[in-house]
Amino acid sequence: MTPVPANSIAPMRGSVRPVRAALDIDGRSLSYLDFGGVGRPLLALHGHLSEGASFAALADALGPGWRVIAPDQRGHGDSDRADGYTRAGYVADLRALVDHLGLDRFTVLGHSLGAINASHLAAELPERVDALINLDTAAFIPAQDASPLAFVLALPYSAATREELLHALGPAAPMLGGALRPLPQGGWRLPFHPQDTVASETAVHGDHWKQWLATSCPALLLHGTSSQVLTAEHAAEMTTRRHRTTYAPLDADHFLQLRDPEGVHAAVQTFLAGI
Repeated sequence: MTPVPANSIAPMRGSVRPVRAALDIDGRSLSYLDFGGVGRPLLALHGHLSEGASFAALADALGPGWRVIAPDQRGHGDSDRADGYTRAGYVADLRALVDHLGLDRFTVLGHSLGAINASHLAAELPERVDALINLDTAAFIPAQDASPLAFVLALPYSAATREELLHALGPAAPMLGGALRPLPQGGWRLPFHPQDTVASETAVHGDHWKQWLATSCPALLLHGTSSQVLTAEHAAEMTTRRHRTTYAPLDADHFLQLRDPEGVHAAVQTFLAGI
């Protein structure tokens, strides 16, 4: 999609403390955070270079009335790397997760990569998805000569110490430093593999209109009016072509949760209160 800004992987904060668990999928671990709550479940899907913890502030804002579940999607955060990063693979993971958790009905929210996966998941499980929330992501993403995330290929995946890895990251250290992971055998690693990230981002390119239009549940399209990914014209078309879709503009770029977290929380809360 597009490079992420510094401090893009937000630390967990707020009064809601999640429980981390993992699901084994054919010998591969899919890690997720369950923020609890007694209300309806909301599956929250992050974008590239991010992780489930980026939804901690949203879970806090929604409070106990919603049970936010935020996986580290394959190859991200604490989840294992996968053999591939196709839409079918991502969606199969998510289906396994909601089945494992016994979620007969749920709302799904996603940003960037997560928004594409949310649309595809909803299209496959229309009878189980109550509502769909898209954070600033187009239904058609044109292919590019080079991935906008290609800069990560110059980053080391691991180093002997955290300090050594931070030094090697250079200008990317402020963006990624808070999300580095210790390796079981010693050393530290990035929360994603550079080659996997570029492969995954490249696989996002294409036409996702069929999935965006496949469901009739209520939907919210949050649009950053200075977005690098979603133009005003495309956002208008996504809103008018899909029945029961609410449009909410925010004065921000593609990284809505960083630029205007309060605006995101208010828009999501208002939308959820009406479904």
